[in-house]
Amino acid sequence: MGNWIAPSVIERELYGAKAAGDWNGYFDALARAELFVPQDRRFQDANPRAVWMQPVWFPQARAQCFVAYTAGMLPPPTPDQVFSRHSLSWFAHRIDPGDPPYLAVNPGTPCEAFLPASPADREVWKAHWERADRYGLEQDAVHALHVGGPLHGPVAFGLACGAHLSVHNGLFWNALGYHGEGYLKEREKLREWWGVTTREEWLSTVERLLAADMVSSVWEFALRVRTALAREFAGPVDIEHWRHATEATLRANAERAAEPRLTADGVTVSRPRSTAEIEGEVAGVQRVIGRIARYEQRFRADGILGEGRWVRSVEAWDYGRASQMARWGVGARFGTVEEAEGFVVRAGRVCRLAYRSWEDLSAGFILGRCLQFDEEEYGHWYTGMAATHEALTSDPGSPWRNIPWN
Repeated sequence: MGNWIAPSVIERELYGAKAAGDWNGYFDALARAELFVPQDRRFQDANPRAVWMQPVWFPQARAQCFVAYTAGMLPPPTPDQVFSRHSLSWFAHRIDPGDPPYLAVNPGTPCEAFLPASPADREVWKAHWERADRYGLEQDAVHALHVGGPLHGPVAFGLACGAHLSVHNGLFWNALGYHGEGYLKEREKLREWWGVTTREEWLSTVERLLAADMVSSVWEFALRVRTALAREFAGPVDIEHWRHATEATLRANAERAAEPRLTADGVTVSRPRSTAEIEGEVAGVQRVIGRIARYEQRFRADGILGEGRWVRSVEAWDYGRASQMARWGVGARFGTVEEAEGFVVRAGRVCRLAYRSWEDLSAGFILGRCLQFDEEEYGHWYTGMAATHEALTSDPGSPWRNIPWN
């Protein structure tokens, strides 16, 4: 490959097949790859269901060509140009008679190819697509940009704090100049999952996540009681001791809240909470403690927690998503790469304050996700994260293996 460094495994596979003259291998790699078409943002906003492919003249092909880029070859995001994501099968069905006779893949790079797009050629594309084992990068595996993405330093650390979701979804963990699944798809995901449709809503959401304002205060309260006990008694805390101390704390807090207080307006008398309300709160927190203890037992069995270890906080569930939300906003063009960088660095800082290691952070993130979505079913909300944890802790290319926690 000379002095050229392939940005990712995608381009490395394409280059290797091309250099070997293995065009079957090239098409196999292309059938697995996500292909991106440049779009004018104003056109996409006005025509969300349409895709405009602008033919480009290439002297190498001596013809007009449609253009597609693989994920590792995408340029840094700009306000006006966006990309739509497609498959090789989509191109095979989309190109019509009278369209340019070639599809230019990654033009101007060592892995470029100008593919004839006749009906017979497009049947070959379809055949490779039909036998492809996947579309996009493998999920629950670590993928990095080796050009165009930070691998060390504060930005890389902050991105690694949110790597659970990148790895689980088969995305580059260190892509700060994020395009994701394409402009419209990124906007759709933010709208459906987060209710974010504007820049202001995106900024507000990132700030709330960085403040751990979305994670349940009940979960965090229960964990903090146990952490205080472990610190006071210098060791593991029995679950019954934890339950008793939590109940005593809740009742003491209720009594204090009902006491008269001296304020600037004089003595303020609070309304005492009903016995039923307090008993309900105690019972609810006791149920949370039981769920946490059972999840931790499963974590130990699956290697997420070491023997005798426990989760100290679930704030990682918010901090990790803050790191990702920063990137998602870039993909949806709600923010700039520079803004996202600042948020990602802040996410790394708060994670370092709250946790002691990558494994510590990971257990907190996974517990938060399970408490919110899994409901002790140990279904895909849990199994996906267990596989992701295994990849991030064992893959030699993982940021957790290459970026020191301290």
